[in-house]
Amino acid sequence: MKATQFEFRFRVVIAFLLYVLGFWAPWARYLGGSGRVSTTWLELPGALASAHWLSLENATILVTVIALACAIKGTIFRVWGTAYLGTAIVHDKSMHGAGVVAAGPYRYTRNPLYMGTLIFAIAVSILMPPTGAIFFLAAQAIFYYRLILGEEAYLATQQGEAYLAYKQKVPRFWRSLRARVPAAPAKPQWLTSLLAESYYVGFTACFAILAWRYNAYLLIKCIIICFGASLVIRAILPQTPKHD
Repeated sequence: MKATQFEFRFRVVIAFLLYVLGFWAPWARYLGGSGRVSTTWLELPGALASAHWLSLENATILVTVIALACAIKGTIFRVWGTAYLGTAIVHDKSMHGAGVVAAGPYRYTRNPLYMGTLIFAIAVSILMPPTGAIFFLAAQAIFYYRLILGEEAYLATQQGEAYLAYKQKVPRFWRSLRARVPAAPAKPQWLTSLLAESYYVGFTACFAILAWRYNAYLLIKCIIICFGASLVIRAILPQTPKHD
């Protein structure tokens, strides 16, 4: 089922609430019985070590490296996609369908921004309780899939055959290994994109530097600071998309 206009308009608020529920995981305080809530970053390496697949030290390093790789890859897709689509359109509360954007990452996947968000979410989820992480990743996948369906229906209505032809050639989600459509003339706005995606860029930098302290609470503080800073930056960036 596709997302409603309400969900699209308030997608940032809904995503924020999913973050809150993932970290809070109120149900975890009752399922375990002890009232103590751990993090996936602690529990997953412990499970790997208990299964005798890896030592606890190596398992912890492996989980940390995978999370860092997800943060980097997710951030790259976010910055790359925003650079070509435009900051104002990415952050606007209304859908836009003036024309097919067949440049940059949009030659390989139709939804680089959502793909980047979901890959990045894997990195964030290790800081949550295990059940919170499962909820967070599942809820994010469902929510963004609904947004994608809503946008596809809107673009098909606005652009007709042009979008349907693009849709047939370019994968919805997973990145194709080669470009599926010719490059459209477009000039990426890299600096503006980096600023607009400052939450992703900032947290990835924090994770790369601070993760080796293995302090989840320190990184959670980084999430809060980076998110707050990103809201300030977004407020001062140009917000003048062309409405359809």
